[in-house]
Amino acid sequence: MTQPQKQARLGRGLSALLGDYAGARNAIDATTASVTAGEGAAGEVLAASEIAIDRIIPNPKQPRRTFVESELDELSESIRAKGVLQAILVRPDPTNPEMFEIIAGERRWRAARRAGLTVIPAVVRHMDDREVLEIAIIENVQRADLNPVEEAEAYKALIDRFGRTQESVATQVGKSREHVSNTLRLLNLPDEVREHVREGRLSAGHGRALLKTQDPSALALTVIAKALSVRDTEALAKGDKAASLPRSSSSSSSSVGDKDVDTKALELDLQRSLGLDVDIRHINGKGGEVRIKYAKLEQLDEICRLLSRPRIIADSEPVA
Repeated sequence: MTQPQKQARLGRGLSALLGDYAGARNAIDATTASVTAGEGAAGEVLAASEIAIDRIIPNPKQPRRTFVESELDELSESIRAKGVLQAILVRPDPTNPEMFEIIAGERRWRAARRAGLTVIPAVVRHMDDREVLEIAIIENVQRADLNPVEEAEAYKALIDRFGRTQESVATQVGKSREHVSNTLRLLNLPDEVREHVREGRLSAGHGRALLKTQDPSALALTVIAKALSVRDTEALAKGDKAASLPRSSSSSSSSVGDKDVDTKALELDLQRSLGLDVDIRHINGKGGEVRIKYAKLEQLDEICRLLSRPRIIADSEPVA
């Protein structure tokens, strides 16, 4: 299905939005150019100029929350030596006509303040809240600037606030639906484990492996202390899960560890397609059951949608 024109425009990234800043800067006297907030239609570029840094505020819904101090210091030194080489993107602040809100470029703005600059090159553009959020997500995801938890929170914001599906989010940011689904699963981790992922002590793969355990918080500390790989963490998670399972009754053919290769492969295929844990159990050789585990009603809705209509399941990325 053809995507709306707006999505295609946003998907091209920031270069199409910022344009040739050097040309715009030559055309406008940076010392006298000004922009009147509140004028212009949505999406219209008002001007490219230098704006006082103290008239610019961060986007409160910016998906990126973590800024590495050492990286800001390096960028700040570069700005002191060469200036800001790429304009930031801002819009008139919806709540204060004297101010501007950052759409993209908060890291450059922070570094410029740290470098002692009083003005910064900026392109001003009228955009609504959805466009601002989409561009902020696209900028960070395409540049790999978000940690996995921030990325998951950004996807969830698009889904919850604007009614997007996982598929439309995936199309918007240039990722597979499976990647979006697997990333969203990280939000089911306990707060302390999410913080480990946010701070880089655990990877997204570690986080997804810990989702399958009875006590993710305790095992996370073990993984960190022993510097375990994702594969080692998956093995640890399987051991934890097996230890917590009740003994098989006479009606059950086997435990999880006794499953044949074909059954395990089928479980893995379904898990890759759904982004959820799947458990296939054979009962006395006369049939069996398939259990799909979900943590949120949104995941149940997705399962029902997939089961309610025919769908071609494309090759998907493995769950790390």
